[in-house]
Amino acid sequence: MEIQKEFNDLDAKTQRLILTAQSFELTEHDIYLRIARKTKDPQNRQILEKIADDELRHHDFWAEYTGRRVGKAYLLALFYYFIVRIFGLVFGFKLLERAEERAQVNYADLGKIVPGALELQKDEDRHEQELLNMIEEERLDYVGSMVLGLNDALVELTGALAGLTFAIQNPSIIAASGLITGIAASFSMAASEFLSKRADGEPNAGKSAIYTGLAYIVTVVLLILPYLLLSNPFISLPITLAIAALIILVFNYYLAVAKDLDFKKRFWEMFGISMGVAVFSFGIGFLVRIIFKVDI
Repeated sequence: MEIQKEFNDLDAKTQRLILTAQSFELTEHDIYLRIARKTKDPQNRQILEKIADDELRHHDFWAEYTGRRVGKAYLLALFYYFIVRIFGLVFGFKLLERAEERAQVNYADLGKIVPGALELQKDEDRHEQELLNMIEEERLDYVGSMVLGLNDALVELTGALAGLTFAIQNPSIIAASGLITGIAASFSMAASEFLSKRADGEPNAGKSAIYTGLAYIVTVVLLILPYLLLSNPFISLPITLAIAALIILVFNYYLAVAKDLDFKKRFWEMFGISMGVAVFSFGIGFLVRIIFKVDI
């Protein structure tokens, strides 16, 4: 009762922060438990259950201090459950920690008011970072292969489509040319990745090649889609470039969160290269059309 009186004596803003922390811990407990039940790997399942137990213990700490019952954020729990299922464990959990920071749940500040809060945060940081680093996730092991496939497809195909747009100006032929070029290049890239990894003595060279090829093919299909759906190639081109920018944005955000990298630097670097090649290729297409008098 004494500690609950202490809570009631706090200002309204601090009370809200503590109740937010309490709700977040319960929500995170629910998320980790949901994922653990769906995880096939025994090691990962054990890690997730341990994290879930930690989160419930943290919730109970705040519940004892506040003397109040709070509900979990059901929609938030469901959202992050699907994020983890689609994008993987590490990305989903690190994104969840960022959400907690945005909610201004600052245990360092709360530790000045609630004696046990700072130790609780240290415990949470130590355990969760160790546990997240232990999680073995295949897709993160092959990020280099996916980057290779994405980068090459974006640079090569945005350039090719930009050049073909001005040189040919027929969306069906541009789409067919882009598709043939893209699929052939994807097999070429996958084969090169396989041979490169084999030469380095990598045991999973085949998987690296598959990730490279799939990343390339998916990018190719997305980039040529506007030319298949629209009749005006000069409308299709900016849409294709926008799709390329979106792919760069999403993939680099995924990498930045999952691997703690600098998002802005990687995004602008990849964006600048892809768009620079596209502009240069558009100029090449213009010259080819004039010099060779292409008229289709």
